[in-house]
Parts: sequence; C-alpha cells; structure tokens
Amino acid sequence: MNIAIVGTGYVGLVSGACFAEMGIDVTCVDIDEKKIKSLINGDIPIYEPGLDDLVKRNVEAGRLHFTTDLTTCLNDVEVVFSAVGTPPDEDGSADLKYVLEVARTFGRNIKKYTILVTKSTVPVGTAKKVKAAIQEELDKRGEKIDFEVASNPEFLKEGAAIKDFMSPDRVVVGVESERAQKVMSKLYRPFLTNNFRVYFMDIPSAEMTKYAANAMLATRISFMNDIANLCDIVGANIDMVRKGIGTDARIGNKFLYAGCGYGGSCFPKDVKALAHTARENGYTMGVIEAVEAVNERQKSIVYEKLLKALGNDLKGKTIALWGLAFKPETDDMREAPSLVIIKKLLDAGAIVKVYDPVAMDECRRRIGESVIYAKDMYDATIDADAIALVTEWKQFRVPSWTVIKKVMKGNVIVDGRNIYDKEEVQHEGFKYYAIGK
Repeated sequence: MNIAIVGTGYVGLVSGACFAEMGIDVTCVDIDEKKIKSLINGDIPIYEPGLDDLVKRNVEAGRLHFTTDLTTCLNDVEVVFSAVGTPPDEDGSADLKYVLEVARTFGRNIKKYTILVTKSTVPVGTAKKVKAAIQEELDKRGEKIDFEVASNPEFLKEGAAIKDFMSPDRVVVGVESERAQKVMSKLYRPFLTNNFRVYFMDIPSAEMTKYAANAMLATRISFMNDIANLCDIVGANIDMVRKGIGTDARIGNKFLYAGCGYGGSCFPKDVKALAHTARENGYTMGVIEAVEAVNERQKSIVYEKLLKALGNDLKGKTIALWGLAFKPETDDMREAPSLVIIKKLLDAGAIVKVYDPVAMDECRRRIGESVIYAKDMYDATIDADAIALVTEWKQFRVPSWTVIKKVMKGNVIVDGRNIYDKEEVQHEGFKYYAIGK
C-alpha cells in the first residue's frame, strides 16, 4: 500500500517513519527544500528518541521517501495524510491556511479516487471546509473525480511518540462511507492483527475526540496545580493528597502531579482552540477557560517562590535553571514554563544560568544570549544564589548535593516538579521549596 504524508514536522515525520516500519510505502512531502535535503541526507530536524534509527532503516529499505512536490507521487497513492501545522491565531483559533492549501493542491492534481486524511489537530467542522476546497478545485478543472475526506487524529506523546504510534491505546478514524472505512482498515490492518483498538466514527466526533482528550488531561493538571497552591496555604501535602485520591478507581493516578504548568505544542493550543470553537457557536466552556487561566498563572509559581525565598529582591542574584524543554525527552520549548520564568527573572534584574540536556540550541534560537548557557547541570550552579528545577530530566533526579553546596553561593532550591525529598535536601543544608508541600 502506498501513502503520502504532507508535512514533515513532529506528527508527519513520526507517522511516516512508523507507517514505513509497518511495511507501507510512504512518501513524506514538505515545501521546505532545506528540510527535505536534510532528511534525504539522514539529518533529523527534531529530537525524538529512536526516530533517527527508524528513519534511516526505512530509507535504506526503500519504504520511506522525501520530496517537495506532492504531485510526483499523487498518482501512486491511495491515501494522503495532511500533517501540516495549525498554529494558533491571536484569538486562540486554529489557523487552517496550511490545511486548506494542502486540500487545494490535492483537488488540483488528483486523477483517481483518493482519500485525504487530516492528521493535524483541527477544529470540528474542518473536514467540511477541506471537502469544499477540494471540490472547488475540481469544479475549476471541470473534472468529476471521486474523492473522500477522513479524520485520523494523532495521540502521540513527545518523548514516547514511536511507542505510542506502534502500540497505541487506540486509533480513532472518522469516515463518511464504507468505502473509505475499508481503505483505512487496510492501512491499519497491522494494528487490528495485534488486537489494538481501532474506532471508526463520524468525522465531527473524530475531530472532537482529539480536543476532548487533550482538554481532559490539561484539566487534570490544572486541577492538581490549583489544589497544590491551596495546600501551600493551608499546610497540606499535595503528594499525600495525590495518593489519597489516585487510589479511587473512578479517578485513577494518571496526570495528578502538581508542578509549574504544562506547555508544548498540543495542550495550550488545543485548549485555546476548543474554547474558541465553543465561543464561535455561542457557548462558553467555563471549565476549559479556567484550565487555561490556572495554567498561565502556574507558569509563574517558580518565579514567585524564588522571589519570596530571596527576600523579594532578585536584582543581581544568580539563578540556576535546570531544564528548558516543556517536558523530558524532547527539545520542544513551545509554551514552556521556562520561557515565562526566564523572562520574569531577567525583568527583575537576575542573572540566569541555564542547562538542559537537549534544548540548549532551541533556547538560543528563541531568546539568544540573554542567559548564560552552562556546560552541565553542575556548571550552572557555580556561584548561584538559587537553583530552580523546571524540567524533570532523569539526570536531575539524584544530584550530588555535596558538590553543589561547595560551589553555590546561596542555598535555595525551588523544586518546580516535586521530584526531591524535602528532608534529604534540608538535611544537606538547603532551604527547600516545592509546589503544594
């Protein structure tokens, strides 16, 4: 089976490599010539564990190809996936210009029955716009060619995307006909063979499922952060509270960890877009809008704790930041709490030293040389008045407090992810501050 995937960003490249690994012939398409040349040469533009080897193996096997021109492969494929970006507009809505451009290119060039599948996260109702754009191009051509649209939202976690794709919790596919369902069933047959759950449904439900899933997870995070902030005020311990409610089978223990807020390419964008879709339809999603508001406030919690711990004056103070990416196992800094913390620290006159195992180049690209880039986690702590843990990378979990104590100027530790044992850190002579403890 031959397919094409338009867009070689995070979703498109991971999906393409994984489909190829399943034995499908995949052509990945992107208008960025530099990116395509890099991919052909084996250079992967994103950090994702295992992706380099997966791409290399399938390119060498002849199952994974790269091009800048969709028309070169369109006659040979049964399915075209649209995995282009849907960046948020200023009002929070998803910008569909790239999605609709793929649809128009598809409509201008198809010559046989082909399915255009939206893989990008798009608002409910996007499929209708995509279908109309394709039909408009066919009408301009004076052609009557059968085609269909479908929705197949991705549920990939950065840092574990390959495992998520190859062993999914579920595959959601929205279709309009039995014919399209048969084609998509053929594509996902390896999953069906392994008893993975593939759910076929109508397209609006598939589109909504993606937003609802991310909004639910974001809600749990913001809820726990709200509870943690109250724990700080009343003297409760969020870790005990988490255990107490997580054992309730109706609640479960996933996504109940308090911290300094969520970031990344999905949760912030999707929560905003879902709230905007509701407003467009005359409805206000009070819970979802509160989730976003709590998260934006939570991104400042580490800064606020540093400010209080250092006597409400950060001017000239040196702060070591451990972690820049929004989560471990990725270099993604989109909507990362670290960006909010850095800006507030710099505005307050602090000197900021940063270290992240993989996101240093991404940080330079975003904020330039406004911070000091350390060689490693210990280098960042030299002469520091305080350390702030922002991303819970494994290498940060068991630091040598003895070494740190010798090189630090101060003794303040702000644990933005609650990964350290309070008694242990205090025993080493540090002042320890966490979230909700």
